[in-house]
Amino acid sequence: MAKVVRFYETGGPEVLKIEEIDVPPPGKGEVQIAIKALGLNRAEVMFRTGQYISEPRFPARLGYEAAGTVAAIGPDVQGFKVGDAVSVIPGFDLNDYGFYGELANAPAPLVTHHPPSLTWVEAAAIWMQYMTAYGALIDIAGLTKGDTVVIPAASSSVGLAAIQIANKVGATPIALTRNSSKRQALLDAGAAHVIATEEQDLVKEILGLTGGKGVRVVFDPVGGPTVAALTRVMTGFGILFIYGALSTEPTPLPLFDVLVKDLTIRGYKLTEVTTDSARKERGKRFINEGLAEGSLKPVIARTFPLDQIVEAHRYLESNQQIGKVVVTV
Repeated sequence: MAKVVRFYETGGPEVLKIEEIDVPPPGKGEVQIAIKALGLNRAEVMFRTGQYISEPRFPARLGYEAAGTVAAIGPDVQGFKVGDAVSVIPGFDLNDYGFYGELANAPAPLVTHHPPSLTWVEAAAIWMQYMTAYGALIDIAGLTKGDTVVIPAASSSVGLAAIQIANKVGATPIALTRNSSKRQALLDAGAAHVIATEEQDLVKEILGLTGGKGVRVVFDPVGGPTVAALTRVMTGFGILFIYGALSTEPTPLPLFDVLVKDLTIRGYKLTEVTTDSARKERGKRFINEGLAEGSLKPVIARTFPLDQIVEAHRYLESNQQIGKVVVTV
């Protein structure tokens, strides 16, 4: 028997229940992991509340990423042995796998060894944030030295990962946040500039910082009305990624800017990279290299024990955090 978190209806954090169940042995192509820590993600909140791209099948589980030791190995799995320290790369439907708990099976292609220098908490915090940012900024946009990238919601774990990745390749990260309360923390995290969008003129500030040239890449998890302002500060043939829907307002299509500047506005999901083995392996090399050299280092906002999973979700939804919320097991 193992403690796992499940829920039987959509709703607030209080729908999450800790139960003891028999976890089946790993099937073909699966690895069973004794979980030491797990990272929380906004996507899991959306799944829990019924607002995600897939509807939960009850009883439902949560959890895109975790770190722990290999407890058992299913048929046709190579490259792992019992006791190995591993972590999970997101790239599956939450109706198929979930890692909130003490023990869980995972698809072997998405299980990986990580640098031994990482703590369990750090290892549970790396893959969603860094692979998400890597896929858009490096794999697709080819961000490089001399580029400037605008990062809305920059205090999130993915936003901080984007700042670090931009700095790793010599690009200039401009962080956006709603007010000045997180300004210094974002500067300390490596942002070259911070703009408080509720207090400053977004267009004026970015054009001023870039000498009127604008930016080639925007990495946006928010959407909503601000998209129109963001396209105004983009250069010709720029690319704007929308990888989330944090805004509850409609997202406009700034057709004039798109046509005049030949802009690309596209939706983006992490699975573009993690379901393609070659692209995933390139991402792993890039991220592991950065972790080993120290240019990439996860920022942990706060940790909670598993029996406080409800409180952990409440904290995640409070927007107080700067970085990753992690639950220890």
